[in-house]
Amino acid sequence: MATGTNIRTYFEGVWHDGDAPLMRAADHGMWLGSNVFDGARAVYGLVPDLDLHCARVNASAEALMLRPWVSTEDMVAIVKEGLSAYAEDAAVYIRPMYWGIECGASAILPGDGKPGFAICLEEIPMPAETASATVTTTRFRRPVMESAVVNAKAACLYPNNARMLAEARAKGFTNALVTDAMGNLAESATANVFLVKDGSVYTPIPNGTFLAGITRARHIENLRADGVAVHECVLSMDDARDADEIFLSGNMAKVTPVTAFDDISYQIGPITRRARDLYWDWARRTA
Repeated sequence: MATGTNIRTYFEGVWHDGDAPLMRAADHGMWLGSNVFDGARAVYGLVPDLDLHCARVNASAEALMLRPWVSTEDMVAIVKEGLSAYAEDAAVYIRPMYWGIECGASAILPGDGKPGFAICLEEIPMPAETASATVTTTRFRRPVMESAVVNAKAACLYPNNARMLAEARAKGFTNALVTDAMGNLAESATANVFLVKDGSVYTPIPNGTFLAGITRARHIENLRADGVAVHECVLSMDDARDADEIFLSGNMAKVTPVTAFDDISYQIGPITRRARDLYWDWARRTA
């Protein structure tokens, strides 16, 4: 079942209205999980960092040993063509995707042939500025490069995230803060994480266990340009408990304030609000 509404699908060189069927039963991606995707946003008439998201889906394909065949520039042009059917102020989730079709050696490896490619557009409203998250811990951890393709935005990683979310929601929270294999704070189940303490911002240093997101990088750049100290460093759950503010960063919502971590409550603070304002100022300025 689709997440959004008013869906359009680009497949085999043509835009289709609706949630078009794409895969066949014997496609490598169907039964062996060689599926990658990325997510961009069209909102307020803006498409921030669309080129970076399109470039990243090609890099993700390569990480899963697929051969990407749509250039970043062509992908951006296809997306903009598809968006022309929506109202200018529509909030649209943009999802380019590749999946393996052919099987290679022993079937497990994807084949060297052309993988499947599609783009799905779905209208999904931006969360209200008052929307927030509550978080808890989870026993599930982020894998390492030696055990999973953590250098890709790969569909096969998401069942682990789903376990994290299910555990958090069973405890009455909307999300979870997640550690890496060493027990250090890595991210949330769905997005990167930022802590604020005494006016400075802290975020886990990329260590190969989580995707350091495109929106995350944009927040770091914007905050530093605004004179805020941002530190990428090793962090613990105790650092989160001691924080003055916590916010999550991802493409879907850009900034999501955290208002509770277990029994600790947080205000939606000035740095969280500033990060959101700086992001949209940047997006409008560079449109």
